[in-house]
Amino acid sequence: MLTSIAVALTLLGSGVQAPQTDSLDWSTCPGDKIGMECADLRVPVNWQQAGGREITLKLGRLKATGTSEGSVLIAYGGPGAPGIAITRSGNRWAELRERMDIVTWDTRGYGEQTGGLSTGLPCTWTRIPLPEFPEDDADFGRLSDTNRGYAEACRNRDPEFFANMSSADQARDMEAIRKALGGAKLNFYGASYAGFYGQAYARLFPGQVRTMVLDGTWNHSTADWAGELEAMARSNEEAIGRFFDWCAAGQCRDVPAKWRKLVAGADRTPIPARQAGIAYDGRDLQAFAVSSARKGAEAWPKLARDIRAAVGGDASGFVPERGARYPDQSTGVTECVDWPRPAGRAELEATIARLREVAPNAGTANTMATATLGCVGWPVRVTNPPAPLPKGLPPMLGAGAWGESDAVRRVLRQVPGSVVVRHEGPGHTLQASNPCARAHIDRYLTDRVLPAPGTRC
Repeated sequence: MLTSIAVALTLLGSGVQAPQTDSLDWSTCPGDKIGMECADLRVPVNWQQAGGREITLKLGRLKATGTSEGSVLIAYGGPGAPGIAITRSGNRWAELRERMDIVTWDTRGYGEQTGGLSTGLPCTWTRIPLPEFPEDDADFGRLSDTNRGYAEACRNRDPEFFANMSSADQARDMEAIRKALGGAKLNFYGASYAGFYGQAYARLFPGQVRTMVLDGTWNHSTADWAGELEAMARSNEEAIGRFFDWCAAGQCRDVPAKWRKLVAGADRTPIPARQAGIAYDGRDLQAFAVSSARKGAEAWPKLARDIRAAVGGDASGFVPERGARYPDQSTGVTECVDWPRPAGRAELEATIARLREVAPNAGTANTMATATLGCVGWPVRVTNPPAPLPKGLPPMLGAGAWGESDAVRRVLRQVPGSVVVRHEGPGHTLQASNPCARAHIDRYLTDRVLPAPGTRC
């Protein structure tokens, strides 16, 4: 196995680039208490139409506490996120900031309603329950009409902006930020959905990447979308499997044998959750169970109790403490132009059958097969579909817990020399909560030194 030193020696020219003079007019951010500077950057609404209408991106910067050796661009996912507010809210970049300027931005479209300061798309950002699977072609048509009506309420307010909200549009904004910062090659950290921004950037501007960290994200860089859906389902099945293994060794040996019967029965007759006055079908129960199983051993005793209670006729234990009562999704303005959607009921049913075969306990729950149901009938086509990464990218660093690290590995196995840091446990993204992973991320972003392959944190 390669050592860190050996890996470092493979990264030719690993020194940080000298910072260049940027073209931004920085000033103290409104209400600043931590020394953050802000600047405005004008970019096109539609990057395919140079010279057209522009919007404003609000950037934030924490200057290096030592001698600056360059900048790291930070994005937090969402898909839309107020990068300035999130960066202000903690001290998670203190060590990296000793050598690098920390730069972030409030992503396009997600304005004041979601806490951001960049130009906002005037939508009502909300969460709605996942639609049920359509039972026939007429039902599929009704789903399409319902989704289109929901989307049009947002789209009609600004059709041009609505159509240019993909992760590829965010990546083009990143390139504009890179140039405005002086033109040095990009150092990027992307968490969760912002990992899709990074993957899009790597496809569009491979020659401008110096370092790229993908933390707790999923695979948007595949030519085999059907295979990726199956990989998502298998990851969920593994999460349920860890819980069942724990049950088999402890006090809930009865639960695994009851689970599939419970799900099948709930698909025929939804189980009432009496305390909330609602009822859950099998897919609902699978979605909640997968989410609980992914939280690890501290959540497993309650999950076992909830399953037993549901077998007894009351699914109240699955009701979330806050928020939507059913498995839900956010307004899909970005998601619906990033992810393939089923063209018809036959395609959807074939996908459902395939995922239930590879994941009999988890089914389709918490995969893009369910997440994209809300995109059926969307009035804008998929403009940024998944696609493989190009050749010639520098080695990159991935990070993630359990299934997330597996997904990141499927991305980075396309980039020779890349490494994925894995946390063998629950969690979503590692940089903020895992000091071991954070140290590897900092060292890579500054010196381009990767940890040894197979590193666990």
